[in-house]
Amino acid sequence: MATLIHELIFDTARRAPDAPALSWQGEALAYGALAQCVRDCAWALLALGLARGARVAVYLEKRPENVSAMFGAAAAGGVFVPVNPLLKPEQVAYILADCNVAILVTSRERLAQLGPALAACPDLRTVLLTGERGLDASLDGMRLLSWADALDLGASAQRTPHAVIDTDMAAILYTSGSTGRPKGVVLSHRNMLAGAFSVSGYLRNTPQDRILCVLPLSFDYGLSQLTTAFASGACAVLMNYLLLRDIVEAVEQEAITGLAAVPPLWVQLSQLSWPLSTPLRYITNSGGVMPRATLAKLRLSLPRTQVFLMYGLTEAFRSTYLAPEQLERRPDSIGLAIPNAEVLVLRPDGSVCDADEPGELVHRGALVALGYWNDAARTAERFKPLPPQASGLVLPELAVWSGDTVRRDADGYLYFVGRSDDMIKTSGYRVSPAEVEEVVHASGLVGEAAALGVPHPVLGQAIALLVTPAPGVELLRDSVLAACRARLPAYMVPLWIEVRADALPRNPNGKIDRPLLARELAQAHAVQPGAST
Repeated sequence: MATLIHELIFDTARRAPDAPALSWQGEALAYGALAQCVRDCAWALLALGLARGARVAVYLEKRPENVSAMFGAAAAGGVFVPVNPLLKPEQVAYILADCNVAILVTSRERLAQLGPALAACPDLRTVLLTGERGLDASLDGMRLLSWADALDLGASAQRTPHAVIDTDMAAILYTSGSTGRPKGVVLSHRNMLAGAFSVSGYLRNTPQDRILCVLPLSFDYGLSQLTTAFASGACAVLMNYLLLRDIVEAVEQEAITGLAAVPPLWVQLSQLSWPLSTPLRYITNSGGVMPRATLAKLRLSLPRTQVFLMYGLTEAFRSTYLAPEQLERRPDSIGLAIPNAEVLVLRPDGSVCDADEPGELVHRGALVALGYWNDAARTAERFKPLPPQASGLVLPELAVWSGDTVRRDADGYLYFVGRSDDMIKTSGYRVSPAEVEEVVHASGLVGEAAALGVPHPVLGQAIALLVTPAPGVELLRDSVLAACRARLPAYMVPLWIEVRADALPRNPNGKIDRPLLARELAQAHAVQPGAST
């Protein structure tokens, strides 16, 4: 049985080398071939001097090289860092610098987009470019090498990988933090394997499954589609879609049996017509609560397809799921703890909440991450020992405190209540208000800025932005919007922008009164299901 994440691929390659592992743009890659690609990549990284535990960033759209690079880094004894291809150059550079990335795998086009931003990444020494051959050059102190030539270099050396165990780092996934800077969640091999086996178990995945990967691989829910596929010897179908209809067509053309998406995408997909007969065995939802109306539409369009409603956080990969047979009775529930995990609902003093009493969701078990990269303070805030009265344990055990408020009914089923911090959950992403505000302030147009989440029937929450003009500036909404679009990915651009002449309200501590503003905005921008925005 696999103890390291890349061994999921190697194990199936030994058992069934000709079984399909990946499909991309109509071409299949068998497990045996994928295992060799992963080995070749590991050898290449080692030949380039990758140290044990060193970070390898992958900044690409979904494609086979992306998968080979991530699992190859793990196989070499390094740590892979998938970077969302939607991020702006400054955001990418922050991630590369924060976790001291030594090697970057990307394309020539994406490297050109990063441009001067890479000056902030002093530890970056080597860039491997996909789609190239015969390239070995230097740029601003970095070695540029084609992906193909790097693989040849590694194959000729075949160096022994660094020795690692299952509690060692395997990946760092970046998610926005409440202070405004993305935080890197450090995952071990054990974390990822435990999640893969648990999820593939309750989804009842088999080698006959074909799982469509439409979510970013930098997103834990997106990456989970790969790991659950590989844990069961199934085929992962990589897709970078432009139109929603493309997803429906891919389900038919690729004989897809499993599809994962976030609520805003399900809202849109539920409005499309699906074929009367579809190969979809199951669909899953995470990243927010699926609206009841959307759930009803999907069940009507896909009557033979099982629906799994789930809850997860990057710090623990996946926490709960609702079995399909419970949908009729509990359509608003996020279910029970997944296999091999325990979910507690605790009061601020650490005592266990009574039935239907709101409290903080706390996750314990093998899926709990190692902490936040290079951030002891935030790690201590989120990863804390369980109180003895909650666990009955003698030795202290670290659990992850989610920051989300839930309640548990008399039957043990969990229900999401809301967030206990200021994070905005929009389009399946968690967005820090401070990160949006920082971009707006950097424009020089505003004096004050406050970004908040406003309930929205499609997005979960929409981002609303309140600003006041900088001295001497005639501030226009369109100018602020243009500044946001220039430096933020689409999902972080505010839907509503309001310019106020007077200073924003303060609380007694002199801080901007966010709860008051949130109430005002919720009333001013109330959107009913089906209404136009």
